[in-house]
Amino acid sequence: MKPLIFALCVVFACGGLSAQKFTWQPSPGHTQLPIWPGAAPDPQPVAGPEIAETTGKESLVAGKPVVMVDNVSRPTMTVYSPTGKNTGAAVVVFPGGGYQVLAIDLEGTEVCDWLTLKGITCVLLKYRVPHSGPYWERQCDCEIYPKVSMALEDAQRTVGQVRFHAAEWHIDPHKIGVLGFSAGGHLAAAISTHFAQRLYPAQDAADKESCRPDFAVALYPGHLWIDDKKFELNPDIHAHITLQTPPTFLLQDEDDDVDNVNDSLVYYVALKNAGVPVEMHLYAQGGHAFGLRSTKFPVTKWPQLMETWLVTIGMISE
Repeated sequence: MKPLIFALCVVFACGGLSAQKFTWQPSPGHTQLPIWPGAAPDPQPVAGPEIAETTGKESLVAGKPVVMVDNVSRPTMTVYSPTGKNTGAAVVVFPGGGYQVLAIDLEGTEVCDWLTLKGITCVLLKYRVPHSGPYWERQCDCEIYPKVSMALEDAQRTVGQVRFHAAEWHIDPHKIGVLGFSAGGHLAAAISTHFAQRLYPAQDAADKESCRPDFAVALYPGHLWIDDKKFELNPDIHAHITLQTPPTFLLQDEDDDVDNVNDSLVYYVALKNAGVPVEMHLYAQGGHAFGLRSTKFPVTKWPQLMETWLVTIGMISE
């Protein structure tokens, strides 16, 4: 992972944020649901109240701004049900943002809009930030790993909740996957390898459900290749890969100057060596943090590749 200031410049901040701060809410007809019955476990102080801001005109992605959410201390999930047909599949979406902020529309609501059109239930997780997973610290010019990953706690809790409510939400409990971008891609890999035991004490019956995803999608992931002197997977991920790690779809660009293409490569090799089904797509150009927004680069056609992959692994039908 590049230093955070550079990563955020590329994705969000160099063009400046709008002066207007607001509280993010999902589109009409959708409601944020708290994922914890009370206070979230292992809370950490945040700089202020939760806020959302919009990037300025110099930081557009495919000609449009990006909405960023910061200081999330009360994580929520928002359920988007399919429009029309229902395949029974569901995807929990993890927006990226360096474990500092969340690109809530670019890598969140816009993904849900696409998935629901395909008959897939989308659950958008607004997980805790900042410092809820590995992040780059400018003062030491190094990557910091928090003692407890609040983001992974939130992810485990949410997947368990989705499985617990599967019948109510018209979901097949054996077709629940995760999809993450950038830091969210790391979170997808983390929950794919850390599902055997919750990181927190059980809260209720939902925590008796498995939090193992049935499939995982990691798009331009970070924090997987952590030593530029060695071609090795992050040991926290590598040590927990087993044959139970779910089938995985990886995608990244060789010119990604925020998260190196080696992040995908080292994870692919480790999964392959462990016998875990994995499909990877690499492109020469396309950069970082494009979400589903179409650009001149062919990498932005990835939704069709993912849809085809979901058919091949039996999660949806043609």
